[in-house]
Amino acid sequence: MGNGKVYSTIVLIRLIYAGMHIFTKAAFEEGTSTTVFVFYRHAVAAIFLAPFAFFLEIRQGSAPPLTFRLSVKIFAHAFYGYASTITTTSRSLKLQFVAYGLFLCHSLRMAGTINLYSIGLNYASATSSSAIFNIVPVVAFILAVMFKMETLKLKSVHGMAKASGILLCIGGVVALALYQGPQLKSLNHHPLLHSTGTAVHARLEKNWALGIFLMTASVVIWALWTVQQGPLLLEYPSKLLNTTLQCTFASVQSFVIALVMERDFSRWKLAGGMSLFAVLFTGIVVAAISYYLQIWVIEKKGPVFLSMSMPLSLVFTMVIASFLLGEDVGLGSIIGGALLVAGLYAVLWGKGREERGAAVDAALPQRRTEESKESEIVPDATAKV
Repeated sequence: MGNGKVYSTIVLIRLIYAGMHIFTKAAFEEGTSTTVFVFYRHAVAAIFLAPFAFFLEIRQGSAPPLTFRLSVKIFAHAFYGYASTITTTSRSLKLQFVAYGLFLCHSLRMAGTINLYSIGLNYASATSSSAIFNIVPVVAFILAVMFKMETLKLKSVHGMAKASGILLCIGGVVALALYQGPQLKSLNHHPLLHSTGTAVHARLEKNWALGIFLMTASVVIWALWTVQQGPLLLEYPSKLLNTTLQCTFASVQSFVIALVMERDFSRWKLAGGMSLFAVLFTGIVVAAISYYLQIWVIEKKGPVFLSMSMPLSLVFTMVIASFLLGEDVGLGSIIGGALLVAGLYAVLWGKGREERGAAVDAALPQRRTEESKESEIVPDATAKV
């Protein structure tokens, strides 16, 4: 029964993230400006989280004092930061770091990178967006190796598995960007979410490649944000206030970006009801509900189990987008998605094998000590006899 609840929760989490890709894409198809959408999304999340941060941390006095230096650091993290990731590192990021990372990462997506992601999504498709998300843990691992927080031993089996996973992910991104292939037509010829704005369904090949590139770039920056969050969380561990501050700063930054990009204030109006729903969904459901669900799953099954469920979002997005958006799926998207998923599992398998080997090696000295003590006791007993 317990496992059934965990599996049901995993499905719900992945449905939420599939909804994020689909509803955001629907808002752009409706004609809403990408930069304005990002500003509204951050503003809603900040307004929603502020009361929780005040009553649960500030009022109770559990939040540490915030210095000017820390404020500047959080402001900088809010600009380039993602959020995201689901890391499988056990040495540098313990369970609480994974929890904080998920809250700050998957839910909020800060100003600079979310604008890149949104523009990329506008050029590409919800399915390709969901597929790209599968490389977040892989990119985070690559960056962790670069910062010497992780190791990559190519002569070992787990090292070769990780390297193979990285190459598969690179191949998946290339396939998504450069090869669309035959289109698998949607079975639903009357999509529920119609495009009523100025968006054009027929995407130019160069725009598609640009969209994949922008989303990949945003994922790389999100992963960098994740790797750099450990020191910040050690310095300021108040997760709710930390998140609320980053989201508030991201709202200010997104406002400035939107002001520069959209000087026609008629574009600041949401294009329709779907755009409003998408803003509320991404700002509240993704930012709050999915966080608690993910923390619960991590406590029950661990972060690796949650990471391995990421491809479900791709499957859900592909199916639901076909019915709601009437989105056709290219053969290139299927091949690229499959390579990305295979790369994710290869890295996770290699990481898991490495951790199991490290646990066995750590247990050997203790076992040898116990055996030596037993060997010393035996001669003493025979001497007394």
